[in-house]
Amino acid sequence: MPSAGRSLARHAAHVDAVTTIREALLDALALVLPVACAGCGHDGRELCTTCRGRLRGDPMRGVVPGGVPVVAGARYTDLVRRVVLACKEGRTSLAAPLAQLLAEAIALAAPPPDVELCVVPSTRAAFRRRGFDPARLVLARTGHRDARVLRAARPHRTQKTLGRDDRRANLRGVHRARYRLDGRRFLLVDDVVTTGATLAEAARAIREAGGEVAGAVVVAATPLRSRRAASHTRPSAKTG
Repeated sequence: MPSAGRSLARHAAHVDAVTTIREALLDALALVLPVACAGCGHDGRELCTTCRGRLRGDPMRGVVPGGVPVVAGARYTDLVRRVVLACKEGRTSLAAPLAQLLAEAIALAAPPPDVELCVVPSTRAAFRRRGFDPARLVLARTGHRDARVLRAARPHRTQKTLGRDDRRANLRGVHRARYRLDGRRFLLVDDVVTTGATLAEAARAIREAGGEVAGAVVVAATPLRSRRAASHTRPSAKTG
């Protein structure tokens, strides 16, 4: 066997061994400190083997206000929604499986080498409450670096009960670039997109500072955004 083949075989064996040991340790830990699976609620691990296997990408594309093209790794429904919310509530180990969805979205967006990834930052209140930024944590698990060029400029009301227009008004001026961004291009990163108001505001802040927004990637998109993405990417009928 050529040396390259032997190296690959050794690497594969090492990965298998590490995976086996990790799974055994997780099983042992679950016996001592049982937790409910974020996906199905059964006692065991943070995310049981069955739910981990079901947490698969279902990529989609769309365009949010401001003309920002978005790629989502999955639909924000059922299992994905439960895992995202659990991660936001402090179960940070769930950032790893969610990172697989985000990594798939980044791969589909295929940003050129000169495009930097920029996380849309959490509000100051949310960061103080959680002690971490969920989107930044998930991005870190993909192995990509956050450019950290945006900051929260002012507080705002929660978006949950607001309609599309009210969300845009509520977020206007929320983000601000830390410095001038002339000549730099960015791919925005967030955990979930609903109306797209948050991404549109982040894009405004970058453009106002002289930067360019190439698009955005998110872990998941809501059903409404998913349907729009599906219609946006449906191949047109051939003519002639």
